[in-house]
Amino acid sequence: MTSPHNLSILPEVAAAIADGRPVVALESTIISHGMPYPQNVQMAAEVEGIVRSNGATPATIAVLDGICCVGLSPAQLERLGTEQGVHKATTRDLPWLLATRSTGATTVAATMRISALAGIRVFATGGIGGVHRGAATTFDVSADLTELAITPVAVISAGIKSILDIRLTLERLETLGVPVVVNGSDDFPSFYSRTSGLPAPHRLDGASQLAGMLHSTWDVLGLSCGISIANPVPAADEIPAEEISSHIDEALADLEAQGITGQDVTPFLLKRVTQGTEGRSLVANLALVRNNAATAAAIAVEYAKLRG
Repeated sequence: MTSPHNLSILPEVAAAIADGRPVVALESTIISHGMPYPQNVQMAAEVEGIVRSNGATPATIAVLDGICCVGLSPAQLERLGTEQGVHKATTRDLPWLLATRSTGATTVAATMRISALAGIRVFATGGIGGVHRGAATTFDVSADLTELAITPVAVISAGIKSILDIRLTLERLETLGVPVVVNGSDDFPSFYSRTSGLPAPHRLDGASQLAGMLHSTWDVLGLSCGISIANPVPAADEIPAEEISSHIDEALADLEAQGITGQDVTPFLLKRVTQGTEGRSLVANLALVRNNAATAAAIAVEYAKLRG
């Protein structure tokens, strides 16, 4: 159990949690590793504003000087956006960050873990990690999947990142017993695109039905797993799957040629895809993050009603 000495909850967020009001967690890697300053800080503030305008309290999460911070002040957002040497932290990195009083921006898995410690059940992000292409030989599988199997937080994303093996990731999620549902579509999305060529494991339509699934999972059945909610990128901003696939193949070839491995893989691939699409993939990425924040807030509002 995290002690008060290494868990700090912003007063606005703490009050909302205590009152049972809707709260949406947000990750921080997009701030420290996702884009340059000042766009990173501006985007973080904009996404928090979207959550607020849709009726929920935002809680951007990071580890600052060994403290798990749930909700960040403007000064703390600025620090994450400008400070050099901020670690990219998944769940396994959290003990080291706390022990060494270091600073880390949280990935999906680490954000889920800290959200659960604080009592937050809804989390908005861009896309989730999964089984990397070629994982049969590299064993490169994101910790996001194992965290979804054991941590009761609903993750609203635009699906599995399209640089990954989506089919195998869905198979792995099934094996782990993680509920997977698509919002408003019979097709499973692929991050930049509204379809991946794979069917949705299940479909629900809108925040009320999705909140009902959260309620059924945790409050009725007593399951302790997370929930993956795929929220397709808005149609006006998508890059069709057949178009983006060629850029992904080129990026993967460059990755292999340069021998890049580990946590550097995803940032490298996303950067190369952005270059290949002349920035269109970044526009789509920002659009889907905004869309996911609004959807997550609406789900949090409806779930608060069910629990109230």
